[in-house]
Amino acid sequence: MSGDGAATVPRTMARDGGAPFALSRGIVMLFAVACGAAVSNVYFAQPLLVTLGHDLGMSPALVGSVVTLTHIGYGLGLFLLVPLGDVADRRRIIVAQLLLLVVALAVVGTAHSAAVLLAGMGAVGLLAVVTQTLVVFAASLAPPAERGRVVGLVTGGVVIGILLARTVSGLLADLAGWRSVYLASAALIAALALVLHRVLPRHGGVPPATPLRYGQLLRSTVTLFARERLLRLRAAFGLLIFAAFSTLWSSIALPLSEPPYSLSHTAIGAFGLVGAVGALAAAGAGRLNDRGLSRRTTGIGLALLAASWLPLALTRSSLWALVVGVIVLDLAVQAVHVTNQTLIYALHPDAGGRLIGGYMIFYAVGSATGALAATSLYAAAGWGAVCVLGAGFSGVAFLLWVLTRHTE
Repeated sequence: MSGDGAATVPRTMARDGGAPFALSRGIVMLFAVACGAAVSNVYFAQPLLVTLGHDLGMSPALVGSVVTLTHIGYGLGLFLLVPLGDVADRRRIIVAQLLLLVVALAVVGTAHSAAVLLAGMGAVGLLAVVTQTLVVFAASLAPPAERGRVVGLVTGGVVIGILLARTVSGLLADLAGWRSVYLASAALIAALALVLHRVLPRHGGVPPATPLRYGQLLRSTVTLFARERLLRLRAAFGLLIFAAFSTLWSSIALPLSEPPYSLSHTAIGAFGLVGAVGALAAAGAGRLNDRGLSRRTTGIGLALLAASWLPLALTRSSLWALVVGVIVLDLAVQAVHVTNQTLIYALHPDAGGRLIGGYMIFYAVGSATGALAATSLYAAAGWGAVCVLGAGFSGVAFLLWVLTRHTE
């Protein structure tokens, strides 16, 4: 099935009822930067937990809930907020969510009690789903023949934001304290909100044929999953590839911080830069989808994902093997993820928010599953067992593609 689908989105759209709006490469890059900046807020806290707990007098169990609450907020936002872009002006929704995110970040950055911090982190997660509304908006502005390329570039910003968030937060915290991470992010998000308000067209959403009330909008997300086999299949791919992705990135610091390497937090964080190389390289997957090669791209991506665990298994004896494995894994995940989003958006462009939001719920479930399983397994059986787990997720995804490739 081609990534083009049956979409009928024009190449240009009216800006405020006047001159047509052209989706230039600069605007696509702005979307990518905004996506990366927004989603990174979900991951900033991970290297800061010990410092947060000490500064605010939080118990270890309470400190652990910081990450949990952020991800719960993100999951709720995928279901409750992202579908709004299907029935309202996406520019207005994006700017409003970004400004509210600024407030939430300011609350976190100035919190002097655990209760305020936890409430702020939950709100940060909830509002960071503006990332997905931006992806849908970019897809709706792109001409069908170039939609895969645009989704690939914008989604690359998301993955790079996730990979670099821990590195950036660690460096800023070392320089100016943990609060500076959230206050600096608040300033950046505020600037992006202003720029997006000025350059994006009004009425960017694709209005539904029949207006939907909010309750109907949420129910229709479930209905879409029941009706569209391709959506269910691609959501399953998304769950499995991000389970593998999270298996690596949630546990890689453990072997690197132990002998024989005993690397510092900064050095470990630098591996996020290596992963970003793979994410950028996968931007070409969008172009392959535009050429109708989505099935082949998926198969090659999943095969590479499974193969990446071979060099990753050699991490304890070779950092070069780790570098190769990280690049291949991130390239593979990004290629399949871009293909998934391109195909499911094309099913119903007027329901892009519900399709992408629902799909990303499976992404969140996969990420949480991989993280919990990997850290527990490392403590019980070591790095080799973690690699077997990641290869297992990847192998199941590839087997699913083999079984369904002729019926998709």
